[in-house]
Amino acid sequence: MITQLHWMPRARLFFFRSLRGQLALWFGGLSLLTLLSVGLYVGRLTTQQVAATAGASIHATARAAADLLGASLREHELDIVLLSLAPHFTRGELTQPAVLRSLEQRRQLREEYAWMGVVSPQGTVVQAVDGILQGQSVAQRPWFIEGKKRIYAGDVHKALLLEKLLPQQASSEPLRFIDIAAPVRNLEGTLVGVVGAHIHWRWVTQTVQAAFDQHARDQGTEILIANADGEVLYPQSLVHHSHLAPVAPQGTGARYARLRWDDGQEYLTSQVTVDTRTPHGLGWRIVVRQPLEQALQPAHALRSRLLALGLLAAMVFSLVALWLARSFSRPIEQLARAAGQIERGDRHADFPVDHRLAEVEQLGQSLQSMTTALLAHERELATVNQSLETQVLQRTKALETANLELKRLATRDPLTGVHNRRRFDDKLLECFQIGERTGKGFAVLLLDADHFKQINDTHGHTVGDAVLQQLAQLLTENTRSVDFVARYGGEEFVVLLPHTPGGEGGLASAEKIRTAIASAHFPASERVTVSIGVSVWNPADANARAIIERADKALYLAKDAGRNQTVAAT
Repeated sequence: MITQLHWMPRARLFFFRSLRGQLALWFGGLSLLTLLSVGLYVGRLTTQQVAATAGASIHATARAAADLLGASLREHELDIVLLSLAPHFTRGELTQPAVLRSLEQRRQLREEYAWMGVVSPQGTVVQAVDGILQGQSVAQRPWFIEGKKRIYAGDVHKALLLEKLLPQQASSEPLRFIDIAAPVRNLEGTLVGVVGAHIHWRWVTQTVQAAFDQHARDQGTEILIANADGEVLYPQSLVHHSHLAPVAPQGTGARYARLRWDDGQEYLTSQVTVDTRTPHGLGWRIVVRQPLEQALQPAHALRSRLLALGLLAAMVFSLVALWLARSFSRPIEQLARAAGQIERGDRHADFPVDHRLAEVEQLGQSLQSMTTALLAHERELATVNQSLETQVLQRTKALETANLELKRLATRDPLTGVHNRRRFDDKLLECFQIGERTGKGFAVLLLDADHFKQINDTHGHTVGDAVLQQLAQLLTENTRSVDFVARYGGEEFVVLLPHTPGGEGGLASAEKIRTAIASAHFPASERVTVSIGVSVWNPADANARAIIERADKALYLAKDAGRNQTVAAT
């Protein structure tokens, strides 16, 4: 009994000193430590990466919504400004039927206008669409007071009187509006009236929601609109219930942040100011937020799986190591002893059955020089391979950059930066083929700068080039994002208007462009005007060239009519 008690500790000690015991312990412990460390490290990196990806995603959504809303608001301001500059407004005869027709046409083209009217300098509504508020005084309204001085865009508000006069809406939310107004002055600069419009707030929210896809909603992401003071304007459920801190200063590089909101929950939040590119911006901001827990849920799930797999792998590796040690410990020990005997010059190697780890050390020392040489050779090969891969990546990136530049040069006019004639011909043929298949019409505007040769002869070709560049910029600014602007040749430009089947839409767009160019300031204090020919697709057209020929004939009719004209082809 005493002998057995003395033998058990020695057997245990022998096991831990043996190859099989130490291999199982070390391999299992190191694998567990390594896998847990890697799991935690990868989990932390994944959490950071997932947060960065989610933050970049919500920032991109906020940026897209802010840019879309800013461009749309600016377009509506330009609508009102163009109305205030129309000749039948500036003559001061605000009771003329032509004034009401212009208001009604704008209202028909844009259903987001809840009310449009023209007001006398004393504040009495002279004419209004559908006669709403006609004859009533709006002298105390902020939009009228400010609209007498400058172009005005007001913040969202309720209008109880207007709400009663408008048709009932199906939505349960209260009617809210934003105001736009502009002064009407005659040629002497005297105020003769104010043009005003109320735009449905639901148009603003629909514009913002257009940049917000269904996948983001499924991930718990929300989009909000806040004013300059941080008060939430949309959605209605958060109005008066949430308040935002000021926007981070520009240039800080922070595109998103982790914020704790009024409901006590932490969100990934991105804020982008709506820029209307006008000096009297509203200071609105688009806010996109996603619950932090939901944003990081993939990272948390991955970290849990990595930890579980690490524990399981460590147990499996330990068992495998123990089994391998039991299977190969004796041959390895005999091999180590033989290697040591041979190293000492003893050609008669003896293989006793004594199990000790000293023999493994001797084997490692004997094989160390060979292992060192192999590893050195492997490192050299890895260095060469890495250098070759780096060179391949650099050459591939340079080739991709060159291909992109060649593609841009092939489709862009080098002077003005807009599309060239070759790219326009492709786009025109594409719209023509779509029209033949689907019946969807489109319009073409052909523009020519009036007396451009006189500008070149008087000021030189440098100024002429600057005029062409400014014309291209004005065309881009006064067309929709879906419209296609190209330089057709010399001082001629062409604009393709998709989804514009009728001549009225083409004429309205052409007149908007012509007015904007005529009122712009050009180099050398020149006033530049353009003549525009308008043509629309006809199902009877044999080819796309027929549309250009009609627009060209209309352009020459505009030239013959005295230039600075817009003529539609019949």
